[in-house]
Amino acid sequence: MIFFWTDTLFFILLLMLATAIIRTRSKEHLRRPWRKVARSKSAMVSLTVLIFYFGFAILDSIHFHPPEGQANEGKFKTEAISLLDWWASPLRLNTEKTYSAPFAIYGFARETIIGEDGVTRRAYPRLIHGGAHLTDANEKYLDILRTGMEGLLKGLLAWSVLAASLILIRAKSIKMAFVPCTMEITEGRTDVPWRAVLLTLLLLLLTSFALGELSLKYHVFGTDKVGEDVFFQSLKSIRTGLLIGTLTTFITLPLALALGILAGYFRGWVDDIIQYIYTTLNSIPGVLLIAASMLLMQAYMARHEDEFASLALRADFRLLFLCMILGLTSWTGLCRLLRAETLKLRELEYVQAARALGVHQSTILLRHILPNVFHLVLISVALDFSSLVLAEAVLSYVNIGVDPTTESWGNMINSARLEMAREPVVWWSLSAAFVFMFALVLAANLFADAVRDAFDPRRAE
Repeated sequence: MIFFWTDTLFFILLLMLATAIIRTRSKEHLRRPWRKVARSKSAMVSLTVLIFYFGFAILDSIHFHPPEGQANEGKFKTEAISLLDWWASPLRLNTEKTYSAPFAIYGFARETIIGEDGVTRRAYPRLIHGGAHLTDANEKYLDILRTGMEGLLKGLLAWSVLAASLILIRAKSIKMAFVPCTMEITEGRTDVPWRAVLLTLLLLLLTSFALGELSLKYHVFGTDKVGEDVFFQSLKSIRTGLLIGTLTTFITLPLALALGILAGYFRGWVDDIIQYIYTTLNSIPGVLLIAASMLLMQAYMARHEDEFASLALRADFRLLFLCMILGLTSWTGLCRLLRAETLKLRELEYVQAARALGVHQSTILLRHILPNVFHLVLISVALDFSSLVLAEAVLSYVNIGVDPTTESWGNMINSARLEMAREPVVWWSLSAAFVFMFALVLAANLFADAVRDAFDPRRAE
């Protein structure tokens, strides 16, 4: 097994999240706002979608070298592959010559073909993999319907098993029989909207299994300029988008927390220095700073080629560097917010009493200030996540984002923009990136709204 830097940091972040969840369960004052989040239908539906996305990101973050029999397969013959690559090998390996439309069995552009009668003509060539099992092109629509129904049935079976398991776990936790617990969920009489969660999970599994079955026989979202499956590119781009959102937060939080609290608590020259730093940083256009930093990173990689022997290492280092730059340029807003809140908290009676009793300043900061500003951190992180996902797409669009070999929605949009002017239009790459990004950003925004409503004291009931 191989762990890149981004893989290691991603799993550390997930471990920290799991630790925070365990700690939250033992504190009543922390459980209270999260119970409010759990009672929101939009929040739980959004959380289900986010967990689904994170599942693909985790599969794509476990890398290993393929077995000897598969070492010469794939796009990069000597590179490590992920569990998602291995699981979706038919999508990864079944490449065509160039563009093909969704569910097509013929190419998108005419070619010179020599027929069986020896006559040369311009025609649409038959795809190598898309619909290759069909002997008659007229059978395509019936085959798509049949294959899609098989996928729907498998998805329904998987949902039934998963739903029964979840209901059984809930029934045991509240000491209720299985059938009454099922009826309670079906009728929507639970505090947590389990019915909405299960319906969302049903929709996700039905769609996933149907697309999975169809992708074994067709290119459901078509292929790109070099014949690679767009559906596979969209799945691979999930990891990139989530890493940008999570790792950037991982870098932003320590800076914003430390500097914001220190500036607000100590004031004086400490406050002046920290304000000068983030004011100066805010005066520099963010895109220009990111572009200059990426150029410096590329120059470093060019001078130290021996340290980046593989394409995967180069792409991973560039992704990590982009997360660092986004983190260093996006901490100022949260820092200013925490400074203002700390200025208010330091004047409250319990903080003044702690100082009068001689409590050490570090203890005051950790026990009295930090817990009372953490709701701002949660709200800010939840709201900024979707903007960071969109930032990757924008930066890749202007060629200062992730490495061109890294699958990302920004790279998909960047490669598709020139094809929108051709006739007929190659629309599927842009559409696939839009659909996947839209679902992730919408789910993140709805969940962020619920977190803000639950943790913001001004919105408390």
